[in-house]
Amino acid sequence: MAETNYRTALVTGASSGIGRGLALWYARKGVKVYAAARRRENLEALAQEARASGSHIEPVELDIADADATIARIRELDDACGGLELIIANAGYGRESSAKRIDWATVKQTIDVNVSGTAATLSAVLPRMVERKKGHVVGVASLAAIRGMPRSGAYSASKAFLSIFMESLRVDLRGTGVGVTCLYPGFVKSEMTAQNKYTMPFLLETEDAVELMARAIQRGEAEYAFPWQMAGVGSVLKYLPNAVYDRLVRRKAR
Repeated sequence: MAETNYRTALVTGASSGIGRGLALWYARKGVKVYAAARRRENLEALAQEARASGSHIEPVELDIADADATIARIRELDDACGGLELIIANAGYGRESSAKRIDWATVKQTIDVNVSGTAATLSAVLPRMVERKKGHVVGVASLAAIRGMPRSGAYSASKAFLSIFMESLRVDLRGTGVGVTCLYPGFVKSEMTAQNKYTMPFLLETEDAVELMARAIQRGEAEYAFPWQMAGVGSVLKYLPNAVYDRLVRRKAR
């Protein structure tokens, strides 16, 4: 499978972690990258780091939780650059919230960012890409999408939404010249996972995860789950009977 070259790219959630790494990865390949996130100061530091290596990143202050504003801003960027060729919907939100003490504010924020905001990011200029017969949209889901994880109902559900959304996009867009990739990372070092108080098996360094993801995007993979050890565990969990799964994860959660 031949690698794809891009002229322009938008990466959301680019102020830290995977998004930051992907923005730098593509900028260093000569792509004009629009790095979007809420924290302007982090984006400016990212742009400065890119300049130091002779590449270019354009900071874009954006809160994807505001879906309508997100669509409008991405369309502005599309107009300004003559067409976005790669969009990576990476921004995400995750906080533990057990059903026994479920917190609506956490559930709502998860839906606003991971569902509404991500769908808006991916949808904003998709019809334009189809008209141009060129483009690639990437959704960063999670292996947590496979089943409902303990204390993670909203997060697992939001990533399951993205998984199915991306699959439908892939089916609809076949033959249009627009590529679709859905990524399923396991545990990766980031600000989000730093809050986890439980063991994270096969935890990946951010740089290693970025390299795996970028290479999968470049190959035009429809789906890519990693690391292979966690992907294998996820495949087993997916098909366990409910009674067995429930006992297993409750024991692990304790």
